[in-house]
Amino acid sequence: MRSEGVLAGLDPEQRTAVTAPAGPVCILAGAGTGKTRAITHRIAYRTLSGEISPRHVLAVTFTARAAAEMRARLTALGTAGVQARTFHAAAMRQVRYFAPRLLEGRQMPELMESKARMVGLAAARAGVRADRAAARDLAGEIEWAKSSLVEPGEYVVAAAKALREPPFEPARVAEVFAAYESLKRRQGVIDFEDLLRAAVWGIEEHTDVAEQIRAQYRHFVVDEYQDVNPLQQRLLDAWLGGRDDLTVVGDASQTIYSFTGATSAYLIDFPRQRRDAVVVRLVRDYRSTPQVVGLANAVIRQARGTEAKLRLELVGQRPPGPEPERKVFLDEPGEAAAVARRCRELIAAGTPASEIAVLFRTNAQSEAYEEALAEAEVPYVVRGAERFFERAEIRQAMVALRAGVRSIPGETPLVEAVVEALAATGWNRSQPPPGGAAREQWEALAALVTLAEEYAAEPRILPIGEAGRVQREVSLSAFNDELARRAEQQHAPTVAGVTLASLHSAKGLEWDAVFLVGLADGTLPTTYAKTAEQLEEERRLLYVGVTRARELLWLSYGQSRSPGGRARRPCRFLPQLERSMSDERAPVDRSRKTDRRRVQVSSCRICGATLLAGADRKLGRCPTCPSDLDEDLYARLQVWRASTAAELKVPAYVVFTDATLVAVAERRPTGPAELLAIAGIGPRKLGQYGDAVFALVAGASPDDLATKNFGN
Repeated sequence: MRSEGVLAGLDPEQRTAVTAPAGPVCILAGAGTGKTRAITHRIAYRTLSGEISPRHVLAVTFTARAAAEMRARLTALGTAGVQARTFHAAAMRQVRYFAPRLLEGRQMPELMESKARMVGLAAARAGVRADRAAARDLAGEIEWAKSSLVEPGEYVVAAAKALREPPFEPARVAEVFAAYESLKRRQGVIDFEDLLRAAVWGIEEHTDVAEQIRAQYRHFVVDEYQDVNPLQQRLLDAWLGGRDDLTVVGDASQTIYSFTGATSAYLIDFPRQRRDAVVVRLVRDYRSTPQVVGLANAVIRQARGTEAKLRLELVGQRPPGPEPERKVFLDEPGEAAAVARRCRELIAAGTPASEIAVLFRTNAQSEAYEEALAEAEVPYVVRGAERFFERAEIRQAMVALRAGVRSIPGETPLVEAVVEALAATGWNRSQPPPGGAAREQWEALAALVTLAEEYAAEPRILPIGEAGRVQREVSLSAFNDELARRAEQQHAPTVAGVTLASLHSAKGLEWDAVFLVGLADGTLPTTYAKTAEQLEEERRLLYVGVTRARELLWLSYGQSRSPGGRARRPCRFLPQLERSMSDERAPVDRSRKTDRRRVQVSSCRICGATLLAGADRKLGRCPTCPSDLDEDLYARLQVWRASTAAELKVPAYVVFTDATLVAVAERRPTGPAELLAIAGIGPRKLGQYGDAVFALVAGASPDDLATKNFGN
């Protein structure tokens, strides 16, 4: 490909960025505006025109995935040989190469994969009791300090200036920091920050090393420049050695990692520090529909502070799409059930499950959506975190809850019993701890209390007991059984499915359909965001979430965390939630002009009351209304489901959930319309199992069905 061919298909702003002369170039690129396209085409244009050599280019990214994508694009453009690496990968390559020279013949020390274990040992040496979560938080503080070029003796003052909220007194953190550094030296190992520091030291203190590296790399490109920390900038300056052939690309409105030491200051100050810099703004959004772009602009338009100086007003380039769906629900379980139902509808309509994402503020929120998606038989994957019931603190809590059955009096109310049992793990309901990891662990255990509140308010239907009737029980033992059921159901293996992810881990990704959930004050923004700067970062986090969606965007929150709980306000960054959203489970107001197709109201078939809980809607009746369960039919359905699941080699709930079996045994459908009226049964299940269900309702035995091979 010739250099002129590289310019084909570029918009005017991208072309300006690609053809800018050698020297400092700052590309301010909004979400979806083609920043990777711009920088790869700039490299290709300059190399294919003969201006620079590919082997003299170093392109720096923040993830190995982004580096691999950049290399692939450059190869496709006919520009092979460019080094595209993360900061750490580039530093490791250089330190390893120069180690014999820098270390007087010794090899490079072993690189630790994780700080947590060493930090735990250092904490013990410093007399600080730190469990796994506290050790992770201490490791985070040490990482922040080292990335910010702060030494142990400087930590207390630096932490105060940065308004840090360390997991222990700053002086104790400094002691652990010092002990950590001492232990590393004694064991002859280094961490990732040491690796960057070694690369800086090698260049700054060894002229021959500096000359060799600078002769190799003469032209630099840095992606996601708003996420650079002081240590990475120090390394970049060392590489440059006063030269100015540097292209940076970033978006100040996507600065969401300041807690790790990242700062947008270098991006913001770039034009001032380099007076001859070319500044290009990419604002044409090719990712999202104009409707999504409009909402993104509305969110970030109200931003204040330093980052807002470089705010970009995006212009959608795609054809129009649906307006973002705005939903308010009575509680979080109802919100999760509605999200799962909508996901199932999208998949049935042809949207691949892998093109759908449910994004939330904290990983502790995932459980409700894991449960709801499993109940709706929608496959899912959890990104950037363990599944809820696989987390170490949840496994420990479930052990404590089982032990509580023996130690806590049986007449103790369920929620009180759960809180008391969790206290054995050190959890205190009224004292959320400082530190990100410890706080997330605390929130995960708080989610178990919320589950207990829901369970106490709406007892689950249990299997038929020896007395031959459906039993309802609210006890710690029954709650443990419910947790075990959820854990088993949510651990079903999946290959590809709906993505569940925190907003932070969704950065850099995109999907056709995105559900932004839990948009309530106290969750987003989090209650721990107190300063103006912290609140603005929460706003930017929402902006990042909105801009992940290509076509369909759903925004929702539950007015309370659990049924009957304390009401919450909607996210302050989306005031239109309160004004324009209607609870889709509320009765239809005939006096108002609304889109009635979106209002889904279920009524009890016995008393006519509006049904709020998902399980109640499936059954078609209130939990307090009498059950007309056909116990013989229910027993035969259980036997049939077990044999069918065994033949298909799938978990039993994949055929029908327990609630679905009860609904069938109560409502006794005799035709397709009646079976489809049961929530959770669609055309696919009707086609697979409809004939078998109708035969069982008519009185057939499971053995009779086996000979007819129903369900295969």
